[in-house]
Amino acid sequence: MFHVKLPGHDAIARQAGERLVTHRVELPRQRVERPLFQVTKRVLMALLVLVGTAFIVYFDREGYTDNSDKSVDLLDAFYYATVTLSTTGYGDITPVSDGARLTNIFLITPLRVLFLIILVGTTLEVLTERTREEWRLNRWRTALREHTVVIGFGTKGRSAIQTVCATGLKKEQVVVVDPSSKVIEAATADGYAGVIGDATRSDVLLRAEVQRARQIIIATQRDDTAVLVTLTARQLNRKAKIVAAVREEENAPLLKQSGADAVITSASAAGRLLGLSVLSPSAGMVMEDLIQQGSGLDMTERPVIKAEVGKGVREIEDLVVSVVRGHRVLGYDDPAIGKVQLTDRLITIVRVSPHSHVAPDMRPLPQD
Repeated sequence: MFHVKLPGHDAIARQAGERLVTHRVELPRQRVERPLFQVTKRVLMALLVLVGTAFIVYFDREGYTDNSDKSVDLLDAFYYATVTLSTTGYGDITPVSDGARLTNIFLITPLRVLFLIILVGTTLEVLTERTREEWRLNRWRTALREHTVVIGFGTKGRSAIQTVCATGLKKEQVVVVDPSSKVIEAATADGYAGVIGDATRSDVLLRAEVQRARQIIIATQRDDTAVLVTLTARQLNRKAKIVAAVREEENAPLLKQSGADAVITSASAAGRLLGLSVLSPSAGMVMEDLIQQGSGLDMTERPVIKAEVGKGVREIEDLVVSVVRGHRVLGYDDPAIGKVQLTDRLITIVRVSPHSHVAPDMRPLPQD
C-alpha cells in the first residue's frame, strides 16, 4: 500500500507509526492550508450564511406566517433559515406577502445555493482528494525516465544532489528515498519527489522507479546499510551508475564488489582536506572551491571536440588534468596519452559563474 500525502503526537507514537508504514511516496506540492483549517473555515462561512438568512427573515417577519401561532419570532426565523437552506422545507413557515416572496426569490434562493456549494463542495473535495493524488502519482510514474535516485537525504545526500542540480539537472528528475518522514518532508519542500521507506527493500526502491534510473547516489548513515542498498539497487538496475559513500575506507572494496561504480570515503576525504588546509590554507581553499559545484573552479568531464583531435594535452585550451581512454584514467603527464583521440574524454578544470550551466555533454566529477 502507498499513497501521496502531506503528513501531519507524541514522539513514541510517531516512531511507531513510521515503523508500521512500509513505504510511501510523496510528490512536491505547493503549500496549502491544513485540511482542518479548510473545513473549519467553510463551516464558519456556512454558519454566516445561515445567520444572515435568519436575520433577513426576521426583519421581514410580517410577511411570513407560522401555522402554529401565526407569528414569526427570532427562533422561528432561524428555524426557517435552517430548513430552507438545507432544502428540507417542511412548509410550516411560509412567506405570504409579495415582499417576503420577492426576498425568497432574490436573496434566500441564492443564499441556499451558496450554502450548498460551501458544504457539498467541502465534501466533494475530501472525497476526490485521494483520487486526484493517485492520478497525479500515476502520471509522475509514467513520465519518470533516466532520473536520479538519492538514498539518504542527510548532509552528504543533500550536498550531492545540490552539486548535480547545479549542472542543470531538473528537480523533477530527482527522487529521494529515506526512512524518516521528516526528512522526506524537507526533501519535498525543496521540490524533490520522495519515498518514505527502507531502501534495503526492493519494493521501496521500485516505488522510486530505480529500475529506470540513470544514476543512483547512496548516502546512508551506516556502511552496512550502504552495502545492502547497493546490492539491491544493482540487482534491479544493471545499467545505472551507482555512486556510494562510506565512512570507513576499509569498507570501500566491499561496496565496489556489491556493484558500486564509484565509492567515496567521506571520513578520509574530510581528513585529507583538513590536513591540506593545515599545510597550505590556500591549497585548501582551492580544493574547497573545486568541491563546491556551480561557482568558481569546477572539475568536469567532457568529450574531445574535433578541433582538439591530434593535439597534445598541453595544447588544449582547457586545463586538462586527466584523460579517460576506454576504462583507463590517464594523468595529464602520462606518456601513454600521446595525442588526444576523438573517443577520449577529458577531465578538465574550468571557471564558472553561479549563472552559467555545464553543457549537456559535460558532467561534473563525483567529489570526495
